Amino acid sequence: MAEYLPSKQMTRVRIPIGAFIQMKKENFKKKFIELHDKNYKKLLLIPLILILFSFFYLISFYQNNDGNLFYKDISLTGGTSITLEEKIDASTLKNFLSGKLEDVNVREISDLITKEQKAIIIETKTNKEESKKVLEEYLGYDLIDGENVSFEFTGSTLSENFYQQLLIALLIAFFLMAIVVFFQFRVFVPSLAVIFSAFADSLMTLVTINLLGVKLSSAGIVALIMLIGYSVDTDILLSNKVLKRSGSSLNKCLFDSFKTGATMTITSLVAVIIAYSIIGQFSSVLHQIFLIMAIGLSFDLLNTWITNVSIIKWYALEKRK
Repeated sequence: MAEYLPSKQMTRVRIPIGAFIQMKKENFKKKFIELHDKNYKKLLLIPLILILFSFFYLISFYQNNDGNLFYKDISLTGGTSITLEEKIDASTLKNFLSGKLEDVNVREISDLITKEQKAIIIETKTNKEESKKVLEEYLGYDLIDGENVSFEFTGSTLSENFYQQLLIALLIAFFLMAIVVFFQFRVFVPSLAVIFSAFADSLMTLVTINLLGVKLSSAGIVALIMLIGYSVDTDILLSNKVLKRSGSSLNKCLFDSFKTGATMTITSLVAVIIAYSIIGQFSSVLHQIFLIMAIGLSFDLLNTWITNVSIIKWYALEKRK
């Protein structure tokens, strides 16, 4: 009986590394799409829970903070801003002033390059005369406006009017955005999904700012207005890609939109974080703007690629039926 002896020289099939990586990517993409098809409706529970928490938190905050939805600094409440061109320890000064001035906040101003302290800013709701008296007690010398100190006082009535105007501007910006979105798509559900995602971004950002204890200034409200524009762009990109697709599958349109939209948002987010880390430390206005933008863009990733994707996928599949 003859035996079969395998050849000593066995043929080896070599797969190029690029092709192997591409196979892995395609396999992962296929499994991810299958998983998403089964669970995209369940994913809506994540933003839903966050939105419900945000609403309940803001209702509680409103009731416990004299009808305000966020903490306001003196640019919105009125008060005194004092700039001292002195090298003073901010924490020590704040501890001294805390029991003597109303709602006091102390921060340092440093050189952008050397990071050397150049001045210190004290903000308080107490009037100019009282604030000056307490500061002179701490420093041990007289303060002369325009020479060794700078005082700025904003009346509560003027600040309140400015605050109301900023809120009106915020509402008008959101309303105009909603009109543009409805005009662009002329379909109720996709338009509502875009508007809802932008609203959720602003709502969650506001709640996060409150939880961090940040006092919102006029610059902060301007940042919220800017956030509306940043929030809508990727949602419109996604909706356009899905609604106007021709010959492409729904999942392919969603995946292509994600690659473009997520790259846009992450690029902006990285730039904002870098600016916050470097420039924001030397300007309270830029500090707050960059902080709000960073928080808002982070929530935009969630609300666009979970909330909006799930809603528009649900709509597209139902429409196909």
